[in-house]
Amino acid sequence: MLQIIFVLVLACIIILPTGKYLYHIASQQKTFADPIMDPIDRWIYKLLDVDKKGMTWKEYAVALILTNAVMALVAYVILRTQAFFFLNPTRVGSLESSLSFNTVISFITNSNLQNYAGERDLSFFSQMVVITFMMFTSAASGYAAAMAFIRGVSGKYQDMGNFYVDFVRVITRVLLPFSIIGSLLLISQGVPQTLSKELYATTLEGNLQGLIMGPVASLEIIKHLGTNGGGFFAANSATPFENPNVITNIIEMLSMMLLPGSMVVVFGHMVSSRKKEDHPFESVQKVSYKSTKSTFIKLGGQARPLLIVMLFLFFVGLSIIVWSESRGNPVLHQLGLNQSMGSMEGKEVRFGIPMSGLFTEITTAFTTGSVNNMHDTLTPLSGGVAMINMMLNVIFGGKGVGIMNMMLYVLLTVFICGLMIGRAPVYLGKKIEGKEMTLIALAIMVHPMIILGFSAVAVSLPAGFNSVTNPGFHSLSQVIYQFTSASANNGSGFEGLKDNTLFWNISTGLAMFFGRYVTLILQLSIAGSLMTKQHVNDSLGSLKTDTGTFAIILGVIVLIISALTFLPVLVLGPLAEFLTQ
Repeated sequence: MLQIIFVLVLACIIILPTGKYLYHIASQQKTFADPIMDPIDRWIYKLLDVDKKGMTWKEYAVALILTNAVMALVAYVILRTQAFFFLNPTRVGSLESSLSFNTVISFITNSNLQNYAGERDLSFFSQMVVITFMMFTSAASGYAAAMAFIRGVSGKYQDMGNFYVDFVRVITRVLLPFSIIGSLLLISQGVPQTLSKELYATTLEGNLQGLIMGPVASLEIIKHLGTNGGGFFAANSATPFENPNVITNIIEMLSMMLLPGSMVVVFGHMVSSRKKEDHPFESVQKVSYKSTKSTFIKLGGQARPLLIVMLFLFFVGLSIIVWSESRGNPVLHQLGLNQSMGSMEGKEVRFGIPMSGLFTEITTAFTTGSVNNMHDTLTPLSGGVAMINMMLNVIFGGKGVGIMNMMLYVLLTVFICGLMIGRAPVYLGKKIEGKEMTLIALAIMVHPMIILGFSAVAVSLPAGFNSVTNPGFHSLSQVIYQFTSASANNGSGFEGLKDNTLFWNISTGLAMFFGRYVTLILQLSIAGSLMTKQHVNDSLGSLKTDTGTFAIILGVIVLIISALTFLPVLVLGPLAEFLTQ
């Protein structure tokens, strides 16, 4: 338990300054990295002929989607022809068309759902040029969208910013340097980083075994920093080559929490009390790297309710997972078997229950998808919590996604409270009206519609249900988990599912695509609509959105809407499995 406390305390310590650093990058203030990175940025802008002027929400969304589409097309071609490229020491063939489609959509949407085994199906060239590259770009796209969204709702900027500037700056100043440092730390602990062929070793039985290695460390760090989650190996972070010891396990968990947690800090800074006329996007470039208030004070404003709700949901989920896994498997208890170590099925002895439980909570709450234990072997309550984290999709969430999803519920809460007190709903000086509520409702509905709709199709068709490997209630849990993970752009799975089929490749590919881009477009349109509204001054009767009372109401609304949407299917899956054991 001390390990859990140590990891969470250390996460808080590093998230606060990182959030302040991200804020300066988003607002184009001076940072210590500018002397090195500014020339690189200018070279990139010149090479791509980037016009750095501010964009409307439509221009921002189009730039993001077209950029992602071009990268996806190139990646698809590479996967389909990887057998003909160099850096292919194991001479793997090209990926089948539906699997290539699924893989490209998976990584461009920051999902990293893997229906393939990396060490068997991908060349080193594909691992680096397609997989690792898109881990950087998908994370940068999510960050850019979040920054544009916050600018829109804050009421302090004249436009949404420039997608290409946001995209480039987060890669050159955050993702790339952080990944280099993190890779060196992982290499120092034994994570491979090589282009050599497989290593042969003699086993204890006297047999010769081939050990496939490769450029693992460089992929491993960005998969966690960018909340991507896809592993170099099929076993992901449960394999010693990706996660050798407790130190690497802690590094990977901190990496998952770092940037999504920092986004809350960024939000607190960007909506802090500065007048709009003093804070247009064009003039922010001239602001010096100087802090007038501490990061703690910034978090004490509008970011406080978001942080309270996120932390509450996080700790409740963590407590249930650790408690449930520590109790062991009820079926084995009935057989009289001692489980003093808890339910260790599917877990690594080097991590045990606490570090496995914490990793599970982090990877689903921060929607990373990386696993250091097999989620299909979790006890029913733990598996249910992992699903709920992704169904909510607001507990910090992935890179940029979590803060935007939580803001939908914040705006909905403001609207409901406004109706209750008989006043026009106003948030950050902008009135929320019918148009915004229609878009908010649609954006909230997209996620459950994808999960429940695709799951209904899967259990209705032989092509879907024949891939289920477990009988009873757990079979439904496998299906629901797969589409929940896809829609939430998480990527983890109940790996008992035989998912590399035409049906599952296409269906989960579409779920990932719609879950990413439909929601993102709706969120940007909400921010764009609020940005164009006239500012409304506060009065004595205005709703206070930075209080503990508002945080409680926000949490209740999140839970009520989620329960009304997902409780029936949870009852038929993990809850029924738990009650019948």
